[in-house]
Amino acid sequence: MMRKFTFCLLSFFLLAACYQPQRDCTDFRAGSFAFDYVVDGIEKTGKFTRDSLYSIEYYDNKIDSATVRWVNDCEFVLKDARNKISIHYKILKTTDSSYTFEYRNASRDPQKKYLVKTGTAYKTD
Repeated sequence: MMRKFTFCLLSFFLLAACYQPQRDCTDFRAGSFAFDYVVDGIEKTGKFTRDSLYSIEYYDNKIDSATVRWVNDCEFVLKDARNKISIHYKILKTTDSSYTFEYRNASRDPQKKYLVKTGTAYKTD
């Protein structure tokens, strides 16, 4: 009885370890997207357009732009044109119309807490 239980448990963990989420990142390199975010407990929706060189974000009646540098098919760095702040993005999984990503500061500032956040962007075009 104990052997069967151990075998089943081991089989489950082996199968779970083999699972890889879908990551077809090339479909999301360019286009128009929307994403939800929270500021002071209020949920808002932002939009952005990205091509091979630039990303333009529209949120809170503001427009912000950044240059895009792709590290590989599923990772890129946005560098803010005004503040020169770089943010590293990694696409974790994709669907036919969205991608889940994590983002963090590309350069570590020893004076600031290192945060990694996640989000989901939905293709709108």
